[in-house]
Amino acid sequence: MALEFTDSNLKDYLAGDKPVVVDFWAEWCGPCRMIAPVVEELAKEYEGKVAIGKMNVDENTDTPDEYGIRSIPTLLFFKNGQLVDKMVGAAQKAVLEEKVKALL
Repeated sequence: MALEFTDSNLKDYLAGDKPVVVDFWAEWCGPCRMIAPVVEELAKEYEGKVAIGKMNVDENTDTPDEYGIRSIPTLLFFKNGQLVDKMVGAAQKAVLEEKVKALL
């Protein structure tokens, strides 16, 4: 299951030893709902290797502001605590999986 990232816990994950993928989303966002099952599948498949989760932009405003999130869905990819890739908009599973594999 995808993790639930918040303004208060994301830094802990970024300080950890695993790569991190953050899906910025909102309840009212159609494309966000379209990629939600893909994010869940990848979270299961890469459990223990990559921390994959979602951050609701309506409930958490500091982190989206910090990373300049202006459109959702936006996925940020972190390795060693550093932002290494970004994807805006919905994409197919194969595209997301390639980005996740690149973190390993």
